[in-house]
Amino acid sequence: MPGPDSQFWQDRFERHNTPWDRGGPSPQLQRWLDDGSLSPASIDGRIAVPGCGAGHEVAALAGRGFDVVALDYAPAAVALTRSRLAQASLQAAVVQADVLVWQPDSPLAAVYEQTCLCALHPDHWTAYAAQLRAWLRSGAPLFALFMQMPREAAAQGEIVGPPYHCDINAMRALFPDPLWQWPKPPYAQVPHAMGMRELAVVLRRR
Repeated sequence: MPGPDSQFWQDRFERHNTPWDRGGPSPQLQRWLDDGSLSPASIDGRIAVPGCGAGHEVAALAGRGFDVVALDYAPAAVALTRSRLAQASLQAAVVQADVLVWQPDSPLAAVYEQTCLCALHPDHWTAYAAQLRAWLRSGAPLFALFMQMPREAAAQGEIVGPPYHCDINAMRALFPDPLWQWPKPPYAQVPHAMGMRELAVVLRRR
């Protein structure tokens, strides 16, 4: 399997070597929550958070009353998310699973994709995109934060990561218009202290 495996991520969490962790939920998630784009009224059903990591976004969504299922295949990340929820007296399903294999019991109402795609080697992107579409019911939103982290080595053809650079043209090919409804650009840019940024895009499954 190309790219980092579960042990790679397990080691990162065990050693607290998680520089991508903002120490709280993404400011873009807060904007979507605050402006009503993400609300239990508009999302009638379960929302998944694949690659949940430390669980900040899981707790934020659960705190707003969402029915959340969080996924990660690093046991340490699963334990951390469960601990965070317990400390805040919040409820969510937290599942240790491979996102390329896992399937929900019934179609999901939404997916919040922030850290999973950019953590997967690009060889797995097509399979992951197919999974996201299979999880979601028709018309359901995919709240996506596409990581923008170009590197000099990429100009020479190297695939460097994680995080892997999610070029917007590649994203349009990965989530093609016949299968997904795209909003018109420009898209909001979400800066990160590590020097990278994300593009915030809400797609809808056709």
